[in-house]
Amino acid sequence: MAGPYVLIFHRRGADGDAPLVRLLAEVRGELAERQARLFERAGASEVRIQTEWHADKAFGEMLAHLAPTRGGLIVLGSGAVPLLSGRDARRLVDLAGSGLRRALTNNRYSSDICAVGRAADLRSVPSLPSDNALPRWLEEHARYAVDELPGRERLALDLDTPLDIALAALAPGAPRWLRRASSEHGLAVPRLPELRALAADPHAELLVFGRSGSRTLRWLERNVRCRVRFMAEERGLRASSPLAIGGPSPANGRKPRASLGLLLDDRGASALAGVVGELAEGAILDSRVLIAHRLGADEGKWPADVDRFASDLHRPADIGDQWLRELTQSAADADLPILFGGHSLVGPGVPLLLRGAAASRP
Repeated sequence: MAGPYVLIFHRRGADGDAPLVRLLAEVRGELAERQARLFERAGASEVRIQTEWHADKAFGEMLAHLAPTRGGLIVLGSGAVPLLSGRDARRLVDLAGSGLRRALTNNRYSSDICAVGRAADLRSVPSLPSDNALPRWLEEHARYAVDELPGRERLALDLDTPLDIALAALAPGAPRWLRRASSEHGLAVPRLPELRALAADPHAELLVFGRSGSRTLRWLERNVRCRVRFMAEERGLRASSPLAIGGPSPANGRKPRASLGLLLDDRGASALAGVVGELAEGAILDSRVLIAHRLGADEGKWPADVDRFASDLHRPADIGDQWLRELTQSAADADLPILFGGHSLVGPGVPLLLRGAAASRP
């Protein structure tokens, strides 16, 4: 029996893109090619890297149009699961080739890769804004049994930003090509030595803020000597699409709100370092939650990708949006280490940042 089909969504860089945007597209494109070969070795019958994208169509619309009518399907984005192993790929291929109403993903509540036993069922998927909510739709609407791959922490890492490339390069067993890409393009985690020193100091306190969860908190409790102020906020910001969740939608959905965002509303973006300094000696912050607090969940209204990427790398001079530039300048100039990023930073990124630098608690 022929193996399943693999669909990898990839947005190519354009000639007019800023260097950081083009760099991310190139690295993701390289990852897509390597993932394609990995799935071919694992038994996939065909791998398609989908580079054509209609700007007016949501992910769900594209998937419904492209899903085959026979066999199974594995779907992922080009930046997904850079630490995927051959064993992981074989498990995904086996599930997708089962012909059963089953799915396998790296995270059932915020998916980056998903194997589906009956691809034809995806022809009726609604206009999901991203792939994150796909397993939830399969479970709650298509009545699928959804399971997760082992190694959820390892497979939670995504290359959504240039900073994520630097994070992935810190992982044990990271591919050599990825480490080389990080080094050759000068991608480094800002103020990493200071954060590691803080984590080892029992007299210090570290603030972790954003879409983090109990797994990260548990790791911190077992592996750092500093105290931890942990603020988990707006989890499911991208994955909790009403189209994927069963039952009636609330008439008035609550807008994203964050406690740290409320403080910045009163004091201004340039006050970030002062606010953090009242709470801790350093911070790892999910800046996308702060942006969503200010501008809403629609990423089309957020500062441009290049602004967010430059902010993560502490390059305020390269940021056009005034609010984000002031926020980044405050962090870059601060006496205490403050690091920005997205969901990878405050989730799987935390052990990569701090592992080996902070002794276990006595």
